[in-house]
Amino acid sequence: MTTDASDAVEMRSALLRLRRGTGLPVAFGGLLEAGQQMRISELSGTATHALRSLVVTSGTGLGGKTVALSRPCVVTDYSASRQISHEYDAPVAAEGLRSVLAVPVVVRHRVRGVLYGALRTALPLGGRMLDAAVEAARDVERALAVRDEARTLVAGAGAGAGPGWEQVREAHAALRALAGRITDPGLRAEVLGACALLTAGSAGSPRVRLAPREVDVLACVAAGATNAVTADRLGVTPETVKGYLRSAMRKLRARTRGEAVVAARRAGWLP
Repeated sequence: MTTDASDAVEMRSALLRLRRGTGLPVAFGGLLEAGQQMRISELSGTATHALRSLVVTSGTGLGGKTVALSRPCVVTDYSASRQISHEYDAPVAAEGLRSVLAVPVVVRHRVRGVLYGALRTALPLGGRMLDAAVEAARDVERALAVRDEARTLVAGAGAGAGPGWEQVREAHAALRALAGRITDPGLRAEVLGACALLTAGSAGSPRVRLAPREVDVLACVAAGATNAVTADRLGVTPETVKGYLRSAMRKLRARTRGEAVVAARRAGWLP
């Protein structure tokens, strides 16, 4: 699987979230490029460039062990640890790292990358830190999964092998939900641009003006989600979902959820 600038931006954002969530001063990571090799491409809080572009092979070092096992791994003193091999001791020592955790980024049961967090002292890294690191990795997983789906849809459309509408609507709903969680303006605009690609075949320019969250809710409804599932996807309460849905229905002059979805499609808001 190839990587692009959007993947790099997502990794950088995840490293910042990892540092904030764990309190660890150093974070770094990268995505698998080919086979079982990963290149460390993103650094946050590092004092040197010793780790940049380091190629890590599955099974070697802490990150390679994480790739091979597809689970988080932690060492309290990297250079002295008997739990890992030591092919990368020199760059780790050059950065002055001692305690290190590594968390895999797993998409559809396949490791796609690794996020690391580290201390420059040999201290235990507790469960709270590991939980925060895992959550940062989950954010990357969700973003990569949605991008994979969008790329597949666009490639299929370009090849004339268009996907089923249910698949398109699921992808559109997932993209809208992802966009709402992205803080980087450029990346959010890119994801919303992918949403626009999926609605390109709908009716012309929308005449009914819907708020972004109203479109998010309708996209989830169109994909078959209940209010509870929609609330979970969008990070709001079920009551909030009901409020957005009522507002959208009023603007679209729809009496039911189904009528609202049909009207939104006719207006060009949904695929």
